[in-house]
Amino acid sequence: MNPMQADLYPSRQEDQPSWQERLDPVVYRSDLENAPIAAELIERFERDGYLVIPNLFSADEVAVFRAELERMRQDPAVAGSGKTIKEPDSGAVRSVFDIHSDNQLFARVAADERTAGIARFILGGDLYVHQSRMNFKPGFTGKEFYWHSDFETWHVEDGMPRMRCLSCSILLTDNEPHNGPLMLMPGSHKHYVRCVGATPENHYEKSLRKQEFGVPDQNSLSELASRFGIDCATGPAGSVVFFDCNTMHGSNGNITPSARSNLFYVYNHVDNAVQPPFCEQKPRPAFVAERENFKPLDIQPQQYL
Repeated sequence: MNPMQADLYPSRQEDQPSWQERLDPVVYRSDLENAPIAAELIERFERDGYLVIPNLFSADEVAVFRAELERMRQDPAVAGSGKTIKEPDSGAVRSVFDIHSDNQLFARVAADERTAGIARFILGGDLYVHQSRMNFKPGFTGKEFYWHSDFETWHVEDGMPRMRCLSCSILLTDNEPHNGPLMLMPGSHKHYVRCVGATPENHYEKSLRKQEFGVPDQNSLSELASRFGIDCATGPAGSVVFFDCNTMHGSNGNITPSARSNLFYVYNHVDNAVQPPFCEQKPRPAFVAERENFKPLDIQPQQYL
């Protein structure tokens, strides 16, 4: 375990929001000729803070993942595990956490070289899974998720010291402009928005359904959108979205018949392992934020068919 690190990204400590420039690299390796994908894609990630790679997984592989996802969604043991988050109004399953620990198939997906290998290059070394989950946004009733930087929460509530972490979303359904896809502000990852409002006790119980603390103020969001614009991460099932831990993102509700689902993995560098939270609350549960197993992920090619 690394020695305790200072709070270099304070948030929720003042009564007025403020901005801070990013102190950490976005891409930790410069030898782009050795990257597992084209150098221009790594450069795009550096510039925009996110990257969509279409059809990284085949339709047959997606079918395997979706079959297991549906089995888990209907399993009473999964529903009663305490790791399932439901929609605030309808009670429909929104997320099932810790899938890389509890499911053999999704543990293998976490270590798939096609995705984890890209994350390892961007972050410059050995990784562990900080968080994993499968997400659902049902047709007609899928709720929005407000703008936020994941790092702000992971830093304040989990104790993640630095911005050396990224998310990987494997699309299991087509993401189209009309069915509530992930929206991102390209370039926003280079600015850290300090939020206001003290962190409530057991905040995760509400924030995983509807986040109200650790969200940016409207003036900051307006300025970010004015500077950088808003992109939609669209693509067919089997595509993968990578985005930096500090990229401002959110999603609209889904009132179409077209449900969305994805597998979601958060990769953190082993040297950036969490420490006590940078707030006055106890850490979030381990199924939301890994706190013990920082063993490097054994990244390998995987076969699912």
